[in-house]
Amino acid sequence: MEALLLAWLAPYLGAGLLILMKNRSWKEKSAVAIASILTAALASTLAAWKVIEAGETLRWAVTWVSTLSVDIGVYFDGLSSLMALVVSWLSFLIAVYSYEYMGHEEGQTRYWIFFTFFVGSMMLLVLSDNILTMFIGWEGTGLASYSLIGHWFSDEEEHWVGDPGRRALGKQMWFEPSHSGLRALVFTRLGDVGLLAGIATLHLVTGSTMFKAIADGGWAPTLAQDGVLLFFLWMLFLGAMAKSAQFPFHEWLVTAMTGPTSVSALIHAATMVKAGVYFFLRFAPFLVAAAYVLEHTVPGGAVQIAAFLQWMAIIGGFTAFMLATMALVSRELKLILAFSTASQLGYMFLGAAAGTLVEGGLGGMYIGFSHLASHAIFKATLFLAAGAVIHAVHSRFIDDMGGLWDKMKITAVSFILASLSLAGLPPFMGYWTKDEIIHVSFQGGLLLPAILSWVTAGLTAAYIARAFSRVFFGEKHWRVKEPHEPGPYMWAPYLILGTASLVLGLAWPWIGGPMEEVLRGSMGVKALEVELVSKVSAPLVPAATLLLALTGLLATIYLYVVRGADLYAYVERSGFVRALHGFLYDRWYVNSIYYIVFVDGIRELSILLKKYFDSLIVDNFYHRFIPSAVMATVRFTSGTLEKSWDKLLHEYLVAAFKKAWRAFKSMQTGCLSHYISYMWLGISIVIILLCLIMGCKP
Repeated sequence: MEALLLAWLAPYLGAGLLILMKNRSWKEKSAVAIASILTAALASTLAAWKVIEAGETLRWAVTWVSTLSVDIGVYFDGLSSLMALVVSWLSFLIAVYSYEYMGHEEGQTRYWIFFTFFVGSMMLLVLSDNILTMFIGWEGTGLASYSLIGHWFSDEEEHWVGDPGRRALGKQMWFEPSHSGLRALVFTRLGDVGLLAGIATLHLVTGSTMFKAIADGGWAPTLAQDGVLLFFLWMLFLGAMAKSAQFPFHEWLVTAMTGPTSVSALIHAATMVKAGVYFFLRFAPFLVAAAYVLEHTVPGGAVQIAAFLQWMAIIGGFTAFMLATMALVSRELKLILAFSTASQLGYMFLGAAAGTLVEGGLGGMYIGFSHLASHAIFKATLFLAAGAVIHAVHSRFIDDMGGLWDKMKITAVSFILASLSLAGLPPFMGYWTKDEIIHVSFQGGLLLPAILSWVTAGLTAAYIARAFSRVFFGEKHWRVKEPHEPGPYMWAPYLILGTASLVLGLAWPWIGGPMEEVLRGSMGVKALEVELVSKVSAPLVPAATLLLALTGLLATIYLYVVRGADLYAYVERSGFVRALHGFLYDRWYVNSIYYIVFVDGIRELSILLKKYFDSLIVDNFYHRFIPSAVMATVRFTSGTLEKSWDKLLHEYLVAAFKKAWRAFKSMQTGCLSHYISYMWLGISIVIILLCLIMGCKP
């Protein structure tokens, strides 16, 4: 069992070893990094096999902080085992891709250190059996992502995201790597403050940070009776929303495209952005248990859990729709995929929330995780293939691509396979998982998010068809002599993943059920399965969704490939369309509003505070009032107390000593009888004092 610790410990050990390998060759450093991640993947596979075969949970832990009831070790149940497989093997394939992709870049040691540290942190997050060590892994991914997103911190223009010189509402819409890394850190840390408050609240109520102490929902009545249950849930899930780029935290993910493409695949496919979804999936059965307890203890308490999940569904549906509209008009290949990632994360939140409401904790976990795994595979494929294309044409803009099918067939096939899965077409994996989310949303009567997710299905097919049509077909716009395929270390990972999207989709009718049974063995699921809303019949939803996706896909291909339409010219001819295009292209002006309200607003507030508080109050208090008060006090004491003391010490006391000395001097007569009298007088005084002290009786 101890060997299973390597599932998260091996990448950490690899990162530590890489620190000592600064002067080693790229090949040696890559071997250590890739081997450490492969070790983690093999350990995860062994553990998952045991969990699936035996149907039992594997746990090995030692007490770390006894006062907080915190253990550290590994916890493999149904959910964590499957998640660990997705994270570790995708990270391994991306690491192999990195060997060739980053082979001639600067900062190679730094890249591998933070890459392996990132994987170790993500695996620790997934395999924790308590919320505190999960939070440590959570913060580790944030730290590593800051460095990886800002890897090219020298900020050359080729590594920017956005159109140089473009502004919206007066605010710049292009971002450098160093700026983007900081944005990611700030946005995710804002949410983590809420998560930390939620962790502290859970520990206060339950006296533990262990998931097993939270799983029964016993903490809910106390919070409901205190009137803070909804507030607590929002705080607890704020970190998940920020990590998984749900509105209004989505902006950090968009500009994270300044990092190397391998980093984009790592962060936006299976790992960091999925952490928030994984957190939701882990807590889904806990929320159902809490609702059950509230139903029998606090009247109307269960309604608060249902209301919270409904709001999560609305946020997920809106995020999916909002980001899909942005992807529809974007000109940067990686930016299209970034918008798509945030949109699909919205689907996952919607699926987890709607599934929990309609089918209980297991339903929410199964529906959410299915799309998580599906998206991880096809989105990693898309990002890795996009990196090969950008490397081949030396441009990130799709306007500089086109006609690459003849030059990069392996890349094109991989990209198109993954695109069809993203578009939700059968028999690809994405068809099954996305369709289930939309269907369960309608079943739960969640009309607004259901309609938004349905419309988004058509938009998704349209924007991904636009992307591969503009990149691989149509007129050639590349400015290089001869684009070509990368080497096998780059194309093999994304070809494997692209093929997996098709193979797993074909096998899904047979593997979906067993996967649900594996998830049934997850913590908190066996104890309780309660539906929080009544089901609504929605038989036509799958067919309508497929029809819309096909329409979006085929119409887009017809416009760009068959007709060769120049939609930019059409946009320029219509004022309304141009305004709408600008609104979507500039990301609904959300980024600009953030800078106007928060950055400029806080700056203006600080100026006002400096002018009216710091200058008028603080500055005057410290530099005028306090010196004046001290000087007045000095003058007062100098004129009263100091003069009196001066007179007492320098006049009265001196005069008294002079008088005493003259009296003593007059006693020196030179007459023996006087001295004898003085002696007897002194002896008598001493005897009297001794008698008084010792209590002598007459």
